[in-house]
Amino acid sequence: MLTEPGSELGTELDTAIVGGGQAGLALAHYLHRAGVRCAVLDANGRVGDSWRRRWDSLTLFTPNRYNGLPGLPFPGHPDAHPTKDQVADYLEDYAARFGLPVRLDSPVTSVRPADAPAVHPAPAGPGVFVVETPGERYTARRVVVAAGAFHTPQTPRFADRLSPSVVQVHSSRYRNPAQLAGDDVVVVGAGNTGVQIAEELAADGRRVALSAPTLGPVLPQRWLGRDVFWWFSRLGTMGVGPDSRIGRRLRAQNPIIGTDVRGLLRRVERLDRVTGADGRDLLLAGGTRRRVDAVVWATGFRPHYPWLRVPVLDASGAPVHRQGETAWPGLYFLGLPWQRTRGSAVLGWVGRDAADLAGRLLADAPRAATRASAQVG
Repeated sequence: MLTEPGSELGTELDTAIVGGGQAGLALAHYLHRAGVRCAVLDANGRVGDSWRRRWDSLTLFTPNRYNGLPGLPFPGHPDAHPTKDQVADYLEDYAARFGLPVRLDSPVTSVRPADAPAVHPAPAGPGVFVVETPGERYTARRVVVAAGAFHTPQTPRFADRLSPSVVQVHSSRYRNPAQLAGDDVVVVGAGNTGVQIAEELAADGRRVALSAPTLGPVLPQRWLGRDVFWWFSRLGTMGVGPDSRIGRRLRAQNPIIGTDVRGLLRRVERLDRVTGADGRDLLLAGGTRRRVDAVVWATGFRPHYPWLRVPVLDASGAPVHRQGETAWPGLYFLGLPWQRTRGSAVLGWVGRDAADLAGRLLADAPRAATRASAQVG
């Protein structure tokens, strides 16, 4: 049930879900099936658009057998690795298949308690939150922020010191080599995204340098005849918690999966850390310079919730929560990296977190009804 703002679903909700990616859709699947009056508010014009906007050649590390959301296996050969457009189409089909109440073109501009002037958390109850979009105003007893952690690109402040003649693009807006003018390109960032984009640019004939002072451990896509995620699943590493001993070690690493890094570094120059910029030059640690025609900033993302007017963020703007539950009654997060396990932000594993949160929300429904009756009485 893909709906337009102001549709027959109305504006009084039990649960408002902010974000229509895999996390929001998985939770909506459970709540909608249980008869909960909910809506998924998504800024995009189509379900899956956040995937469609990623770079053209992107394919997932995870094979199809591990990419399904609750109730619908991912199509295709179980061992094939889907493209980003296949993921987008799957999410769109998922929402349509289960008739999920997704409201498109509905970017959330404000989430606030109904009694906004209050300083301390109010007790949970019907209509606790007011949720606003450009075209609609909703009330919701509960709000789940499923907007993800990879939506606000982070670039260094000194990037604006580069000459206007240098093409700059964050990895989230990189599509293909044709975007970048000139031959000398520096990719700044040492994660999977950085090495994959560097590899594509090198294959295009560019003179590519990779600013990667440190690189995480390199894992092959296949080992002993099995996909690496088969091993992850068999060993249970996708289910380890963030505070476990293994979890703490894994969080400190950023493994490179499926890229022949040794072969890449025979074709791509490796640079030290970028510390500044001046005209057409990047300034490197140690005092050297590197002249560039273009820069790809594979420098990650930062938390940014300017519309969330509830005191649940820390000084850096990141959510303060315990397994997705905040200290403000009725406000939750879903789909954050390491929210409950290593797989919390991964397509094929986010459904487990959605099931856990849905169970908590559904268990709270009888208690909420009792509180509401008491208030009316």
